[in-house]
Amino acid sequence: MSTHAKLAVLGSINADHILNLAHFPRPGETVIGKQYQIAFGGKGANQAVAAGRAGADIAFIACVGADDIGERIRQQLEQDRIDIAPVETVEGEATGVAMIFVNAEGENNIGIYSGANAALTPACVVRHQQVIAEADALLMQLESPLESVLAAAEIARAHHTQVILNPAPATQLSDALLSHIDIITPNETEAEILTGIAVKNDDDAARAAAALHAKGINTVLITLGRRGVWLSVAGEGERIPGFSVQAVDTIAAGDTFNGAFITARLEGMALREAVRFAHAAAAIAVTRPGAQPSVPWRTEIDAFLQQQD
Repeated sequence: MSTHAKLAVLGSINADHILNLAHFPRPGETVIGKQYQIAFGGKGANQAVAAGRAGADIAFIACVGADDIGERIRQQLEQDRIDIAPVETVEGEATGVAMIFVNAEGENNIGIYSGANAALTPACVVRHQQVIAEADALLMQLESPLESVLAAAEIARAHHTQVILNPAPATQLSDALLSHIDIITPNETEAEILTGIAVKNDDDAARAAAALHAKGINTVLITLGRRGVWLSVAGEGERIPGFSVQAVDTIAAGDTFNGAFITARLEGMALREAVRFAHAAAAIAVTRPGAQPSVPWRTEIDAFLQQQD
């Protein structure tokens, strides 16, 4: 692919309300928080920002509410080198919200109100079909209506645009949708929901990948947290370990991985090299708090990789 390969991202935009706690509250329990911040998030936006900062030529199809935070998010996305022409403002609706608790171990619990994200309908997808048709790759997640994800995948397939799906949050998907996917990037939980195979080790990962290949997906990347990624191409699999860093929180680590990975692929990097590049981006992200504030720029990823050699 040329160095000017184009990326389209379709997905969600949220304002993340993040509260740090010593431990997650049990039902009926009130826990006093230590830190509170509002950060821009949403899986779609996080992945778009990761790609934009990593150097991709990217346009983002998404919806925000007709509110102050929606306008601030649009301005920020533009600063992150993203074409926001396909980001629609929805009258009478709030920008999506995520309520996030982070515990002392850096783990998180999240509740989401979709708000304007629900307005990313198949009709909205069709309005922006030219963006998908002209792209070399389309990256999506599952915080948008499923029928819209399918509509976008069908447009992409018709125009020979490669389809990358990060199937998060975890949900069951139709074989019709899966048959349109070229690259899928589930974590262990998501892989189990899609295949019925619990992923506890590399052998399980290989079996889950085989089940996804059987549904017509050529390339499977199962993210295994600290253990790295199981990369399987047409049945040939291997685990590619990540980098060991001191985590502050894991918010947007997977999103950063996805955005950086597809950026590297569109630049012509080999699969293993692209995974390593994405691992580096995610490693930097987990050492910083929040979603988009934690996403690294290209110069930072390159510097991190140079230190590893």
